[in-house]
Amino acid sequence: MSPATSPPSSPPSPSPSGTLKNLAGRTTSAALPRLAPPSPSPDRDDSSPLLSRRQWLELAWGSFTAATAVALAATARVMFPNVLSEPPQHFKAGLPSEYDIGVHERWKDKFGVWLVRTLDDVVQDRSGFYALIAVCTHLGCTPNYLAAENKFKCPCHGSGYHLSGVNFEGPTPRPLERARIVLADDGNILVDKSRHYQEELGQWTDPEAFLKA
Repeated sequence: MSPATSPPSSPPSPSPSGTLKNLAGRTTSAALPRLAPPSPSPDRDDSSPLLSRRQWLELAWGSFTAATAVALAATARVMFPNVLSEPPQHFKAGLPSEYDIGVHERWKDKFGVWLVRTLDDVVQDRSGFYALIAVCTHLGCTPNYLAAENKFKCPCHGSGYHLSGVNFEGPTPRPLERARIVLADDGNILVDKSRHYQEELGQWTDPEAFLKA
């Protein structure tokens, strides 16, 4: 009968100090002390490695502030629309003696009026002044005075007018309108654009549509 065999004893596990001692002087990761992984910063968003949580909040607040400012500006523009200032409807154009015969453009840019001095008006049949409104009666463009051709010509659609204001070419349906023109108490010519006179309605014969001189 064979004697009972005892289970083989496991080899003794080396102690940590012995392992480190045996690995001394060798290049191996086992010999290096293990470093704990860096703890995440409380301000760092793990899902966004480029921006921190604080930076995301600052960006969001900045965008919200900009959008709010734009909305307020749009609201203010609706509540307080721009007011277009119009030139005065009447003005003094100086003394009659300051004008020669012909078309004078000094008031066109500021007041939209040509002041014309004529020796023989087509309607009044006398010498004097009339004020033509510088607005084409076709579609409202501003005609030009062509001194070489002795006429007013609209640059938009080619309407043409004699110096009297009567139309003779282009699509315009009627003559230019005249403004009220009188002599003020101080002797100056007074032009009043709030009153218009139309030739086709027979209004050019009105005493205030023509200033005798």
